Amino acid sequence: MADQLSLDRVVIRFAGDSGDGMQLTGDRFTAETASFGNDIATLPNFPAEIRAPQGTLPGVSSFQLHFANFDIVTPGDAPDVLVAMNPAALKANLRDLRKGGVIIVDTADFTKRNLAKIGWAHNPLEDGSLGNYSVHALDLTGLATGAVAEFDLSRKDASRSKNMFALGLLSWLYSRPVEGTLKFLSEKFAKNPTIRDANIAAFKAGHAYGETTETFEVRYQVDPAPMPEGRYRQISGNLATAYGLITGAHKAGLQLFLGSYPITPASDILHELSRRKDLGVMTFQAEDEIAAVGAALGASFGGSLGVTTTSGPGMALKAETIGLAVMTELPLVVINVQRSGPSTGMPTKTEQADLLQAMYGRNGESPLPVLAAKSSTDCFDTALEACRIAVKYRTPVIMLSDGYLANGAEPWKLPDLDSIEPIEPNFATGPNGQGADGKDVFLPYERDPETLARAWAVPGTAGLEHRIGGIEKAARTGNVSYDPDNHELMTLTRRDKLRRIVADIPDIEVDDPSGRARVLVLGWGSTYGPITAAARRVRLGGRDVALAHLRHLNPMPANLGDVLRSYDKVIVPEMNLGQLAVVLQARYFVDITRYSRVRGLPISLSELEVDLNAEIDSLKEEN
Repeated sequence: MADQLSLDRVVIRFAGDSGDGMQLTGDRFTAETASFGNDIATLPNFPAEIRAPQGTLPGVSSFQLHFANFDIVTPGDAPDVLVAMNPAALKANLRDLRKGGVIIVDTADFTKRNLAKIGWAHNPLEDGSLGNYSVHALDLTGLATGAVAEFDLSRKDASRSKNMFALGLLSWLYSRPVEGTLKFLSEKFAKNPTIRDANIAAFKAGHAYGETTETFEVRYQVDPAPMPEGRYRQISGNLATAYGLITGAHKAGLQLFLGSYPITPASDILHELSRRKDLGVMTFQAEDEIAAVGAALGASFGGSLGVTTTSGPGMALKAETIGLAVMTELPLVVINVQRSGPSTGMPTKTEQADLLQAMYGRNGESPLPVLAAKSSTDCFDTALEACRIAVKYRTPVIMLSDGYLANGAEPWKLPDLDSIEPIEPNFATGPNGQGADGKDVFLPYERDPETLARAWAVPGTAGLEHRIGGIEKAARTGNVSYDPDNHELMTLTRRDKLRRIVADIPDIEVDDPSGRARVLVLGWGSTYGPITAAARRVRLGGRDVALAHLRHLNPMPANLGDVLRSYDKVIVPEMNLGQLAVVLQARYFVDITRYSRVRGLPISLSELEVDLNAEIDSLKEEN
């Protein structure tokens, strides 16, 4: 029997061809790990091509899981374990594996033809080039095929069970529960008993192989992580966004209407909301992005909470209608799950390069609030906050997520819904002013003195007839107006309404435990994880560093300028070429050190740690 060794944390990457079921394998391992009580963070990584040529580098799909017995905030940089199902998966991921790491590789496809396909003249399993790693070369396909022989499957179908064999083996190796996976397989393939039973047999065979073979001398254990009391579930960023939108509409007493056009990586929000008719959600899959946002804005005009979701080039197509939402001053929530651009770019890879587009990408003076989620679970709170601001201030709101958050998963403590404050739509119910003849009338652009939000009347309400549209409106009456002074007044009013939101958002908090830090690292969006993890390492190394993170990007917290000016150096890591840095320099006249990475991947915490140490040390040398 193998010895058992306790570990604090492990990073595993499953990699294979797109048809090898690596996303399913990783997702099941994650689910069992989450149910066991470990803290988790995941990074699915898959090609944009629906089916790249089999066994080629462009066709490699991977799923990385970081699990630990303590609080973690990233899926990890360098895997400790690589499960490679073919030569392409090994070659594409080998450079990321830490030296001394474990490779579990399926030898079935290591033929001369397949090696030549990826440019390898020699078999790395035989030429000694993997000497820096602990290699377990196993015929996973052959073992899986043998395990399912009794089910009389075709050779192709039998070989597909190799991912379940690998999952069973890894479940044994890391002492994971198995009940959830057995239940999952039973339910998923309930309509095809042969496939169901074959997958279960392969999974059990993989687990038994680990138990009985002498290939693995050590079995590992990662204990549960301490967490605040409560009920938890595993959740991805897209799912959390969908739940945040549902909750926001519910708290406002409004029907949630989603107008959307499917686009990677935002589509899962549409998929989830389309399943929620029971919660009063109405979804409309439009013929294009323009129709989708137009329908959402129309729904808001009709008294619903209009939402539209998109990514990449889809955001550009929605720009005109978002400008119309600014002019008509109607609630509209726009979810942009950012991906690598420009144009079609890298559809399945992450980036943060739509910030300036979100803030300024419309014609005319058209300011609107912009928020960004910092983690997969934070997508719930950020979507809820977007709904609150949109309804309260009668404005379109853009929420920025990204591919990393959308597809990644974390443990999520279920919120106490009763503790969430209601959102008051405050619909107009009657006349709110007097006309020139002294009669009571409805003034659609009469404003709340505190928020500057205009009156919102549901069409069809007797006595509240009014007009809206993209042409400039006269203050209060909403009549069409080309008057120069009125246009300037309305422009300034729309700007001032945005400024009023500053009083409604919290000051930015700074994490500076020692109070001696001279360097502040400011992040936004999904850089939260790498920044936080890198700063922990910097502090463990004896250096001081301060952290702060922005959720509200427009407008920004009232104290941000004072915070920026209180440190000798401000570093802003971003997955773009310095978009937030440009905004901060222009608004607050402070020097910002840009830290830009645009590789379609989250910022490396190890690389950031080294660079932060260098920045801190350079300040010491200057003195």
